[in-house]
Amino acid sequence: MVTSVAHTAAALPADADAETHPSQEKSSDTNYYERSLTVALLRARESTMRRFKKYVDERDLSLPQWRVLRALAEGEPLDAGTLCERCVILPPSLTRILRALAERGLTRQVDCADARRHMVALSDKGQALFDELVGASEKSRREIYDAFGPEKMALLLDLLNELREITEALPEPD
Repeated sequence: MVTSVAHTAAALPADADAETHPSQEKSSDTNYYERSLTVALLRARESTMRRFKKYVDERDLSLPQWRVLRALAEGEPLDAGTLCERCVILPPSLTRILRALAERGLTRQVDCADARRHMVALSDKGQALFDELVGASEKSRREIYDAFGPEKMALLLDLLNELREITEALPEPD
């Protein structure tokens, strides 16, 4: 469901929709790179993840492995397709991740009526590691939340989810 954020336009800077359009002169606009949506998203991701990476590194996890643990921590067993979608991981990578997590005893296979589906859930050890990571990283999460503000954080998450839904609905580029 796409959440309309038109009512929040007044809260945004006047140039918030000033994403550089490809038809603009690149050489005359010094902000061409700085106002790039893809660059801004990448920079925000990198600066945010830098604050959390140390916690997964200390526990010998990769960030994609952490995303899988986080998705499974919601409680219900998930199949590989759902995990790929939720965690933004390609199927071959997910296969390696699930193997590594299972070898460490962090996940367990769940029986499924459809033998073609690979269902997994967190083991007790996996849940304990997830809880430990959430606790360890809470200070960093809280610092970002407090510095950015609850209203802006809620708006940002709504806008990012809306952007994802809209771009997923667009026709594939040629």
